Amino acid sequence: MRNPQSTQWAQLFELPEQPGLPLQGRLRVAVVQAVLDGRLSPGAPMPSSRELARLLGLSRNTVTSAYEQLIDENFLEARPRSGVFVAANARAVPAVQAEPLPDGGGRSGAAPDWQARVLRSLLDRPTLTKPDRWREYAYPFVYGTYDSQLFPTEDFRECCVRSLARAQLPHWTPDFETDDVADLIEQIRLRLLPKRGVFALKDEILVTVGSQQACYLLAEALFDTGTRVGFEEPGHPHARNTFSLRDPRWVPVPVDEDGVVVDGLPALDYLFVTPSHQSPTTVTLPLERRQRLLRQAELQDFVVIEDDYEAENLYVGAPMPALKSLDKTGRVIYVGSVSKSLSPVLRLGYIVAPRSLIAELRVLRHAMVRHPSAFLQHAYALFLSLGHHESHARRVNQALQERMALVAQALREHLPDFEFALPQGGASIWVHAPAWVDSGDLAIIARRHGVLIEVGDVFYARPPYPCPFFRLRLSSIAAAQIPAGIRALALAVDELARARGEARENGSRIH
Repeated sequence: MRNPQSTQWAQLFELPEQPGLPLQGRLRVAVVQAVLDGRLSPGAPMPSSRELARLLGLSRNTVTSAYEQLIDENFLEARPRSGVFVAANARAVPAVQAEPLPDGGGRSGAAPDWQARVLRSLLDRPTLTKPDRWREYAYPFVYGTYDSQLFPTEDFRECCVRSLARAQLPHWTPDFETDDVADLIEQIRLRLLPKRGVFALKDEILVTVGSQQACYLLAEALFDTGTRVGFEEPGHPHARNTFSLRDPRWVPVPVDEDGVVVDGLPALDYLFVTPSHQSPTTVTLPLERRQRLLRQAELQDFVVIEDDYEAENLYVGAPMPALKSLDKTGRVIYVGSVSKSLSPVLRLGYIVAPRSLIAELRVLRHAMVRHPSAFLQHAYALFLSLGHHESHARRVNQALQERMALVAQALREHLPDFEFALPQGGASIWVHAPAWVDSGDLAIIARRHGVLIEVGDVFYARPPYPCPFFRLRLSSIAAAQIPAGIRALALAVDELARARGEARENGSRIH
């Protein structure tokens, strides 16, 4: 018969389901959680390493090593000839609970009215969203995760481990104040930017927490309620929402099959563009139009903010030179991403601009977050210098080209009335459905078929209804799932058509 205390030990130290951690780490998590939750009191005896190993089916060495680390970290303490015990100071002493203040006759218990106090809200702004448990959907044609099939786990781990070497610590552990890790600036300056035809000095580059923080810093420094900001229509919703916090004067600029329309531009102070792969239509701005845009910027005295996202994801034709590479008068502010092709959660981007503006942005960034993670900057500098970034980009491009061909074939087969143009690169395809289709209505029905799409109306300042446009992202879905995903989307379209017919008969709108 099993000892009741042994059963209690086994339940108390049940290893958590964290397959990414080795057994020793999972045991440490179980012990620390039991101590911090108060289930193990200070001074409580621990089972011997031999007994706990037997109860949990672990080797004694695994338990002994976990105990030794927990002793080093003052969660446990070893007493000679007595055993191992929970350390006296293992758990923080809770704060003393003060008596409530006596009612002074005011509005006791009245909470602030936060809706009235918030001066800049984005809650009602349309943006790209996904269901909370979107990873459980079979066909996620949406943005938002790393590619588990392509992520260079061993290469990136090597760079992180190297950054933790004792000899490397002085390169990233000091407080950088307004500076960045010099190695990353050099890799951006000498390895990434020249491929886009851009040559910059080190004091013309600022590292950001992703390209979205770059937009925030630029808006904070340059925009106010009187600033005339030209924005592509349709355009990138995250940048639009970030800029909207400063409430500028919006100037919608149309987009055609070649990108942003340059002829007939109204008076502007700034123009935000995505020339490499226009967001969301994916078209590439031709060289001749790029040159005309820069001439217009000089003639009309406005500044161009170039978001060069996914510039490296090119698998058809020769790379188009960045607007910044053609800029001779300092009128282009260049925004790039270091880590997007690896994983969007790494959040490393950068701004290239005249040094006087970069100096201002450094101080502004310092007031906000000081600087992006120096450890991550250093690790990614190694990732670039060792050639991992370029080899990873080649693998990503090959995979995306395969997925693009699969989605194009499936659309032609299952949704022949839906129009699209194959992009030269990038990770998405912009689809134009028949005029009767509203992508918002389609997205609701598609979810029931396991399909997630990015509805078109969030990309417009003034979306039409019905809005027949939607975007299919290919970075979160495996190639093998694409044909079945488009078949499921076609079933959703058929269901939408039936619902539309019924709604027309009843005189109601589809929900």
